[in-house]
Amino acid sequence: MDIGVLAIIIVILVIALITVFSSLRIAAEYERGVVFRLGRLIPLKGPGLFFIIPFGVDRLVKIDLRTITLEVPPQEVITNDNVTAKVNAVIYFQVVDARRAVTQVLNFINATSQIAQTTLRAVLGQSTLDELLAERDKINQNLQKIIDEQTEPWGIKVAVVEIKDVELPSTMQRAMAKQAEAEREKRAKIINADGEFQASQTLANAAQVISSQQGALQLRFLQTMVEIGAEKNTTIILPLPIELIRPLIELGRRVDGSPPVPMPEKGTKTG
Repeated sequence: MDIGVLAIIIVILVIALITVFSSLRIAAEYERGVVFRLGRLIPLKGPGLFFIIPFGVDRLVKIDLRTITLEVPPQEVITNDNVTAKVNAVIYFQVVDARRAVTQVLNFINATSQIAQTTLRAVLGQSTLDELLAERDKINQNLQKIIDEQTEPWGIKVAVVEIKDVELPSTMQRAMAKQAEAEREKRAKIINADGEFQASQTLANAAQVISSQQGALQLRFLQTMVEIGAEKNTTIILPLPIELIRPLIELGRRVDGSPPVPMPEKGTKTG
């Protein structure tokens, strides 16, 4: 074989190998290849091994289909009740249509971030501070719905929006601490008053029971003296009602045979 022909064959083989390796592409399972052939969009490529026409005929853009976590920078917002707060959030979104993510928006990640920032300021500006702190789940759902509606034409699906942190001014933090302290004091006073009311009802019921039983008051009096006198170094001086010792005096009179002495009635004075 002529050396010139052999050289031409070798050159052709080398060019063919270069062309093959230049057109060979691999896309992972979570990737899709968006190919423009002479500027026109053709069907998606991948996952796996595929070929494109090299030397500028085909242009390949790989799109990651995994969920992307995007942190929204802290935004200074003014709530509906005129409270300034600094809020940051996190967004979880995913490309569901790789062709639209390339053809409908220049940079879908940056565009989603900008939409999230403006929506965050707009939605929180319509909410009060109490709603922002207490109804965060509701606000998160509202944010997710609004952002997803705006990114849907780009082939982007926003799955979750979560407000991470709410930073309040120091003056507002002190005011909220005072409010919480006052609320706890109010609850303590209400509980104390309710306890006093229940105790007074119980004492009234006990007094009614004691007054209906003859001798119950004397028994309670003696029991109180026993309880107080438990300490050996205690000195007790109490007035002794005459009704309490009347039965003992009459019993003594009957034992020694003396005639009973009439006891003075209540409210009468003896000379």
